[in-house]
Amino acid sequence: MKKAIVVGASGGTGSAITEELAKRGIHTVAFGRSFQKLQHLREGISHPENVTIATGDAFSPVDIVNAADGADVLFHCANVPYHEMENKLIPLGESVMEAANQLGLRVVAVDGIYPYGRRQTDRVTEEHPKQPHTRKGKTRLAFEKMLFENRWNKAQIMIVRLPDYYGPTANEASYLGSTIKDIAAGKMTFFIGNMHVPREFVYLPDAAFMIAELAAKNEAYGENWNIPGAGLISGKEIVRIARQASGKSKPVVTLRRGGLLLLGLVVPAMKEIVEMLYLTEEPLVLCGNKYERMIGPVRATPFQKGIRSTVHTLQQSNN
Repeated sequence: MKKAIVVGASGGTGSAITEELAKRGIHTVAFGRSFQKLQHLREGISHPENVTIATGDAFSPVDIVNAADGADVLFHCANVPYHEMENKLIPLGESVMEAANQLGLRVVAVDGIYPYGRRQTDRVTEEHPKQPHTRKGKTRLAFEKMLFENRWNKAQIMIVRLPDYYGPTANEASYLGSTIKDIAAGKMTFFIGNMHVPREFVYLPDAAFMIAELAAKNEAYGENWNIPGAGLISGKEIVRIARQASGKSKPVVTLRRGGLLLLGLVVPAMKEIVEMLYLTEEPLVLCGNKYERMIGPVRATPFQKGIRSTVHTLQQSNN
């Protein structure tokens, strides 16, 4: 991998992957809609000399093709709001794949765990049945099937699947992004789902490292890959660590079905989370054995260290 383009570079996963690629000395095109956000990303990473900015619309294959000149790998990190997923996710993916197919690129599509549906085993491998029972899970499964369609005969694709995530670049698109950001700023905030049930979370710098490792392996394409976290942790413990790191202890209110529906009256994406609350009661844990066979040990920063680092980074960026 000599040159890469990250579509959706200013988002949570896109920012982390851009940082990881630049750190590896890979010339990286950060592609997105907002020049201001991309410029802020470039200024904040450790090796900005390896990053160029390209603005455009991810729904336009022409924009992606023009930006991706000379790249050999495309990281598809762009996403759509929860309440627009059913109508826009697949057209977005088709645009990305059309551009990649024209250029003959390898594609790394970053996705989540929704297509698995309810867990049927203690640890979910890539071979776990995909039987989604939610609208979003069904949409995500249709998205996967589209990515692997034969019409993209000049592109190679892999899907990397992340559980819920956290880290300095995580934003409101993640369950924890806003929560930890508010705690770092000393503000009252919300936690989505049951705070007492331990769940899996992955630290975004760890995820970006593992994704970059897979992207460099030709034999990894054509398949799904789990990107596991560092184990299970409850919301109560996350809040405790984050408060301790921030030195502040404003209230953290639990948001469950009723609260999400109420907030959904003004923030449409909130009511769309309701059908996914089963994951906060019946956590799904990813198995990393396949990754370990291909690459080696899963990178798993301990929660104490990862959460503290996230809080301190967020505080520094606000100063």
